[in-house]
Amino acid sequence: MEFSLCSLDSALPVEVVLDEDNGRYMIRKSDTSGEVFNSPNELINWVRANFSEGEFCDPHEFRNMLELLTQYQTNPDLLD
Repeated sequence: MEFSLCSLDSALPVEVVLDEDNGRYMIRKSDTSGEVFNSPNELINWVRANFSEGEFCDPHEFRNMLELLTQYQTNPDLLD
């Protein structure tokens, strides 16, 4: 899963990558710094703790991403 969300404080989108097949779990934040994680759960927990829908141009896109990440946490095989 890869998400690209328009951020209110940058022209560059926030990128969230949860790629189980290749073991890539990372985020590129609006300031172009990044976070790399060892597991999907670490990434999902970081997103919940550090992002809020008010930071993004389209709060619906953010909520949709959270919903898909939650579904993934509940049952990773559903999204294959």
